[in-house]
Amino acid sequence: MSGALQAIVFDFDGVIANSEPLHLRAYQQVLAEEGLTLTSHEYFSSYLGYDDVGAFTALARDRGVAMSEGQIASLIERKGRCLRDMLRAGDVLFPGAADFIRGAAAAVPIAIASGALRHEIEEILDATQLRSHFLAIVASGDTPQSKPSPAPYALAFELLQRKDPGLTTSRCVAIEDSQWGLESARGAGLRCVGVSNSYPASKLTSAG
Repeated sequence: MSGALQAIVFDFDGVIANSEPLHLRAYQQVLAEEGLTLTSHEYFSSYLGYDDVGAFTALARDRGVAMSEGQIASLIERKGRCLRDMLRAGDVLFPGAADFIRGAAAAVPIAIASGALRHEIEEILDATQLRSHFLAIVASGDTPQSKPSPAPYALAFELLQRKDPGLTTSRCVAIEDSQWGLESARGAGLRCVGVSNSYPASKLTSAG
């Protein structure tokens, strides 16, 4: 049993919650107000792995548009309002996600390492009565760098290890839906499982 699983760290959007299409629509809405467009292909190929700060910063750079920190903060706030309105419209969990989380939490400690805003994660977990199952949540802004940096997964592991000093990264698994997330988890030393909710399995197996 020396190689037994000790803990699981989940990504959130694209793994637990099917909210990536909602994020895209929210981005599109606020960008359209600025006279900018974002296609589905562009979002999934270039920006999905970023948190909101990183996504708007990269979009401004790629479009050759100068944006101050204040302008980016305003975009993030407006995008958050759009997303909250859409999330309230219905259940966004992937089929089977809630049962899997409950089963996993009964077996090992579990955590979240996500680029989503904390209040977005907590609103969904509270609404689905899943929040109590997670011993730690790492969200946007909790680390100096977002995915693909190892920082989010490294912090999630550190928070779990504070509760159980016997944990080792090589016996903890990250569940991810993007190449950026897999790169982040591997960089933190975790083993990885890729789910093909957002990208084909061939793209995930070649990531890293």
